[in-house]
Amino acid sequence: MKIFIYIKPNSTKGPLIEPKDDGSLVVYIREIASDGKANEALIRLLAKHFSVPKTHIEIIRGHSSRHKVVLINSK
Repeated sequence: MKIFIYIKPNSTKGPLIEPKDDGSLVVYIREIASDGKANEALIRLLAKHFSVPKTHIEIIRGHSSRHKVVLINSK
């Protein structure tokens, strides 16, 4: 399943996932957006939220952007 995500790094509100009406997610994380730390935190949080292993989650677009497309394999 593909999910559109807007990530907000370095947030005091996080870690938190808020669904939007259009099916996308806004994700608040505490880690800063440097050296891939925000992406790693995003994958950990999504794995916990969707109850899948981290290896089943892949960022397919937006590695260096706040707007991301993530692929989640549930199998």
